[in-house]
Amino acid sequence: MFLTRVFGRRLFATARSEASDAGAAAASTFGTARNPFEEFFETDRNPEEEKPVVNGRSWKASELHLKSWDDLHKLWYVLLKEKNMLMTQRQMLHAQNLRFPNPEGLPKVRKSMCRIKHVLTERAIDDPDPRRTAEMKRMINVL
Repeated sequence: MFLTRVFGRRLFATARSEASDAGAAAASTFGTARNPFEEFFETDRNPEEEKPVVNGRSWKASELHLKSWDDLHKLWYVLLKEKNMLMTQRQMLHAQNLRFPNPEGLPKVRKSMCRIKHVLTERAIDDPDPRRTAEMKRMINVL
């Protein structure tokens, strides 16, 4: 597996034992307990596979216009998580002089995030209340 080859079993074995001790009740409530470090890596992909990695397309602004504020907020954090995973994987492979298998994924994620900010900015500008417009712009600039 890719993670065990890179980090070795000790890092995840230690984290799993700590997570299983602390989160046994949470695991029964929410399903299987996952190691938080696994969210930064593609754990289900075998690096020895010759199968090409297929990425989806970036979100179009017209699609994002149809989404609510809450949906855009959730999508932003999903994309942020994906971006962090891709950047972590790229950096880790670069340190080992290995080729990054899906370099086209990162620009798609960045483009989608940029489009979300654009849609939110348009909504802030169209708001008739100047105080609310200023508050929304501040929130968007923090993203």
